[in-house]
Amino acid sequence: METQKIKVVELFAGVGGFRVGFERCNKDVFETIWANQWEPNQTGQWAYKCYCKNFGDKANCINEDIAKVIDQVPSHDLLVGGFPCQDYSVASTGAKGIEGKKGVLWWSINEIIKRQHPNYILLENVDRLLKSPASQRGRDFGIILKCLDEEGYCVEWRVINAADYGNVQRRRRTFIFAVKKGTKQYKRINALSSNDDAFDWITQNGFFANAFPIEKEHNDKKTTITNFDNFSSLLDITQSFKAQFYNSGVMYNGKIYSEELTPCYEKSALLGSVVLDEEINEKYFISEEAMPKWEYLKGSKKIERVSKEGFKYHFSEGGIAFPDPLDRPARTMLTSEGTLNRSSHAIIDKRTKKYRILTPEECERINGFDTGWTNTEMPERQRYFIMGNALVVNLIERMGHQLLKIV
Repeated sequence: METQKIKVVELFAGVGGFRVGFERCNKDVFETIWANQWEPNQTGQWAYKCYCKNFGDKANCINEDIAKVIDQVPSHDLLVGGFPCQDYSVASTGAKGIEGKKGVLWWSINEIIKRQHPNYILLENVDRLLKSPASQRGRDFGIILKCLDEEGYCVEWRVINAADYGNVQRRRRTFIFAVKKGTKQYKRINALSSNDDAFDWITQNGFFANAFPIEKEHNDKKTTITNFDNFSSLLDITQSFKAQFYNSGVMYNGKIYSEELTPCYEKSALLGSVVLDEEINEKYFISEEAMPKWEYLKGSKKIERVSKEGFKYHFSEGGIAFPDPLDRPARTMLTSEGTLNRSSHAIIDKRTKKYRILTPEECERINGFDTGWTNTEMPERQRYFIMGNALVVNLIERMGHQLLKIV
């Protein structure tokens, strides 16, 4: 593998989380030949500019709506990307056949897969993908699996909390790994012949099992076994498919095995390990005037509200630690990080012992990026926003090492 290149296409690239992780794994093998980053309704296109500045002349990144540049995607070995959780349903359009909803990014991914059929696909999404929509649990993920099945792929998935595997952030994301018919890994998965084999795969032998070890004890109360035999098309899936998908699973020959399993926990990194021990600009400190608002937002509360129909009800929420403890992992960063907001982290500064918010550099470190990665002349608010959307790079680095073992 020292000389064989893996040509990568990175969709919805952000500031390059997938690319950073793979290049840390082996820069000589993983070669990103094409990338796409487009933020709708944003004049600055700050993530795109950050991507290009960090990767330089070989960024190979296109700043355009992916639906408009599908024809430009070159042949590649590995397709990666983090895409939003949307409504993936399809509709019958008469002579046109079945058509996916407009503006839903999955259908652009699917079109690229249909045209290029890369050997490997690695996608990232929020953990609620497995349960959406609320009215038909599992339908959206079922549509994705059916699409991949129709194009000749076997699929594994795992919901991974980064903190469970030694990282500093409690960030849960669904990772989907698909392998094409004809690859060594496809043959290994396709050889599974029983539910016991499928269990062994997701706990011992599979892609995620080796990169992120998991307990080898059955959870009989949370197991789903189903298949697509009774669903002839994506329209059938849209109209009637339901399934309870759990945090681990595999699909082969249209058969699906899913089970809720427990990670082999590794000691988490602590928030204090990424907090800067140096003089911090005064603008990051919480003023005395703002302190009551912070205390209110972080505290537990019960608020009377009125519904659209005029009914009164009580909205309740529990308290959040204030300040955030430095001897525990960070909470999940959101795009609102750094604002006066319930979800923003607030800590005690190491030197002054005063309350303050995280700096953009600390947010970068929480996600595993180099300090200053987003310091590319973008507005500071955008630095926080981008890190709220970003990957935990260390997870991708691990997946890269595992990929090199199976190709």
